[in-house]
Amino acid sequence: MSDSAFLSVQERVRTAASAKTPLAIRGGGTRDFYGQAIVGDVVDMRALAGIVDYDPTELVVTARAGTPVAEIDDALAARGQMLGCDAPRFGIGATIGGLVATGLAGPRRPYAGAVRDLILGVRIVDGKGDDLSFGGRVMKNVAGFDVARLMTGALGTLGILTEVSMKCLPLPKLEATRAFECTADDAIRWTNEWGGKPLPISATCHHAGRLFVRISGSAPALEAATAKMGGSAVADGTALWESVRDHTHSHFVAARESASAIWRLSVKATAPYRDLGGEQLIEWGGALRWLVAGPRTDAGAIRAWAQGNGGHATLFRAADKSPGVFHPLPQPIAELHRRLKATFDPAGILNRGRLYPDL
Repeated sequence: MSDSAFLSVQERVRTAASAKTPLAIRGGGTRDFYGQAIVGDVVDMRALAGIVDYDPTELVVTARAGTPVAEIDDALAARGQMLGCDAPRFGIGATIGGLVATGLAGPRRPYAGAVRDLILGVRIVDGKGDDLSFGGRVMKNVAGFDVARLMTGALGTLGILTEVSMKCLPLPKLEATRAFECTADDAIRWTNEWGGKPLPISATCHHAGRLFVRISGSAPALEAATAKMGGSAVADGTALWESVRDHTHSHFVAARESASAIWRLSVKATAPYRDLGGEQLIEWGGALRWLVAGPRTDAGAIRAWAQGNGGHATLFRAADKSPGVFHPLPQPIAELHRRLKATFDPAGILNRGRLYPDL
């Protein structure tokens, strides 16, 4: 890659590294709320855009980091394909670089794969301004340390993504959504039971006493699943799942309007429902709980409950981030993070403190 936009990124990094000036990497800005406070001079990645290569027969797309996700969606849909991670957009300007840097996935994630499962290769500018490539554009090409997956969810603290290659998946032939009246406990139990059966489930969501389940596949598969599961038909399931994915669902809108904090609880799917002092929306067959903080919500209690149920708690969106955005790391893991940061960004200039305050 030799265009002026790429060279400008390299020069910005080299100059900042010399002066130890922090840089804030930014694409469409739709994920600015996520992570610790943004510090440093903004490096706008939107000029580094465009699909570099797309081979539908190999199910692989390669694009520059500033490419809008919507542009990639349109290109893939035209060939009957999609990004299976179903990552949230949070706005019109969402870019593929931000999608990979945050590593967040949507309702289809337990059934089609996380972002890190679909990433094949990346190209980055590290904290010294060097151009580095890892992985590639085909499956089974990783030898040694899988840096492409390491960059997924690192929030740009280890390198500036300039190009990514991702595996695509075929679009489902048909999809339908079923609704059930039930408690959160019943929803968790049912979705876990269904998860152990050959049912074409591709998303679940429980909120306000109703469980919604999306099924995807051929007409006979959907008919058979409907006969086994029951429930009532939902007229516009597509809009429902997009609202859950992009946080335009009433659960999230109400939280933003009331300036309430939103917690993301990743736990084992069988963890029983527990009142944590606020309203919850439950996804991923019970494995993902979105908690809107209420007057009785306690950060310490939330994190203790999540950890006790095999997971962790993230302060996903909040005005006050003093409790820390991400779950505290055990000392050995924290030390590993510091060593990785020192290797990829020795001057500590890239998205300084965005992941953890000391990184």
